[in-house]
Amino acid sequence: MTTEMDGDLWVFGYGSLLWNPGFPVAEAQVARLHHWHRSFCMSSIHHRGTVENPGLVLALDAAEGAHCDGLAFRVEARYAAQTIDYLRDRELISSAYVETRQEVELHGDRTRLADVLTYVIDAAHDQYRGSLSLEDQAQIIAGATGGRGPNDEYLFNTAAHLRELGLADADLDWLVERVQALKTA
Repeated sequence: MTTEMDGDLWVFGYGSLLWNPGFPVAEAQVARLHHWHRSFCMSSIHHRGTVENPGLVLALDAAEGAHCDGLAFRVEARYAAQTIDYLRDRELISSAYVETRQEVELHGDRTRLADVLTYVIDAAHDQYRGSLSLEDQAQIIAGATGGRGPNDEYLFNTAAHLRELGLADADLDWLVERVQALKTA
């Protein structure tokens, strides 16, 4: 079953949008995006790192058979244009993210929402870091800070909000433990 609310905008959040959407949310529902997975695969030289000491941020990386659980945010039609402008300023600071429209499945009733605004990684971009091991990710995250704060804060907030939503992410849980160990060593 596919549904749309006339004129409303839907946005898929899987990282910092979970805990800091920054736009007026009329409704948020747990949702699943198929054929993509959440990954610390984007080098951050603005928000969570610098050019001299890049951090890592989450992105959706394409992978057949994978899925990513997150939140589908409904934005009332009257706020849609300003929300898109806000998200473009926030997410498209470099050209590493690509603005797409995806179909997501709401948890519970399996309703499908088509045309959901979703930012994914451009695997051809020079900020793409899809081949890093979890250990390499932890080392980078533990030591980077950018314009929006420490890289580990981004990891900890995202993992905590996923746990609150009941959405397990084994890689993020491992990274939290490892980064905490690195920070206290």
